[in-house]
Amino acid sequence: MVEQVRSYLEQHQDRFVKELTDFLKIPSVSADSTLNSETRRGAEFVLKQLEKAGIESQIIETAGHPIVYGAWKKAEGKPTVLVYGHYDVQPPDPLDQWITPPFEPDIRDGHIYARGATDDKGQMYTHIKSVEAWMKTHGELPVNVVFVIEGEEEVGSDNLDRFLEENKDLVTCDIAVVSDTSQYAPGIPAITYGLRGILACEVIVQGPSQDLHSGVFGGAVMNPGNGLAKMIAALHDNEGRVQIPGFYDGVIELQPEERAQFAALPFDEAKFMSDLGVNAVSGEADFSTLERRWARPTCDVNGMISGYTGEGPKTIVPAESRVKISCRLVPGQDPVALTKALEQYLRAQLPTGLTMEFVDFHGCNALVFDFNSPYMSAAKTAIEQSFGAAPVMIREGGSIPVVETFQTVVGVETLLLGWGQNTDNLHSPNERFALEAFRQGTLASALLWHELAGVTV
Repeated sequence: MVEQVRSYLEQHQDRFVKELTDFLKIPSVSADSTLNSETRRGAEFVLKQLEKAGIESQIIETAGHPIVYGAWKKAEGKPTVLVYGHYDVQPPDPLDQWITPPFEPDIRDGHIYARGATDDKGQMYTHIKSVEAWMKTHGELPVNVVFVIEGEEEVGSDNLDRFLEENKDLVTCDIAVVSDTSQYAPGIPAITYGLRGILACEVIVQGPSQDLHSGVFGGAVMNPGNGLAKMIAALHDNEGRVQIPGFYDGVIELQPEERAQFAALPFDEAKFMSDLGVNAVSGEADFSTLERRWARPTCDVNGMISGYTGEGPKTIVPAESRVKISCRLVPGQDPVALTKALEQYLRAQLPTGLTMEFVDFHGCNALVFDFNSPYMSAAKTAIEQSFGAAPVMIREGGSIPVVETFQTVVGVETLLLGWGQNTDNLHSPNERFALEAFRQGTLASALLWHELAGVTV
């Protein structure tokens, strides 16, 4: 059975690349309302491809961009797999840094370059094509499959959450599959079994009712820029530990087995620094760089604005200063409670003479999955057979809120199976996806359906 599927994938690979090229030409930027019709065209493309693969599908309208839903549920007694992906993409700016236009896909050096190549059109498309291969060669799938492909991942997925809450009967499943992460490195496939959570906010510190002449008024009133700088400096001690009261309460520490796994991964710290253009790594003492990136909580300034920022001097005491802050969280931390703790701590640091406004943006919990579950074992086998190497088990420092939603609303864990690389310029100019990774990912997806069919439900 599997060999017929392999043969089909090999015979049609060139067509798959051509179809992906057509998909990437669609500027489905969900954040840009002037491109709403193009974003919808992205949904219609996905619908057509699912139907072509033999999956009964429909476009479901939302208050924003539509969701494409498809399902095949004829494998009695077999697991049901929910495949999630998104057809919307990030804005392509800055355009002048693209070698070729972001929505004119270009194949060079074994990669396809375009906005959305890896995040997430290329990776998501592997699952549609793997289903097609099974349906065209056998007329059925080894497992039941549900597709939920949304158009708002890059703007918060608000309508997806509502859809999942209101349509639990449509999305009932045993395991979810998401390909929106990465391999560990070229030639080293990976399964991501943990994600950090997040909280994000903005702090606005206000002083005088308008900007003041620093010569006339400086030293007589509190400067919001100076005050905010002191507040931000108080977030960490000299050892890099976050000083928000209760920040580390409940943190679930890495197990010795996990630390040993991370330590065994090939990691060149000197190259890491060189690639990032830094001359030193930093963070909590007694933790490795990988541990800091994947499994330790953080508190970071994402942006600061204060006073005059144009060319040349302007000697003022600014009327206000702003900072955007995010904290990456690990299992055991509560984003709601820590958001309140952060606000209270910053208010306690607020200098006399200033007022403070706190804006809570969003948050989600960290997640860690059982990397010895039968679903994980099935994924490991499928990936090793496709990529020719056993996947390593890693965590990811970023957050994927929908994965938490699957756990809390649908009640299932998620297989995070990334085919791309962290160096594929996601969210940046010259985004790309290796054609070989596209081929291997499609085969791995096809083999996954076969392996999951052996899991008892």
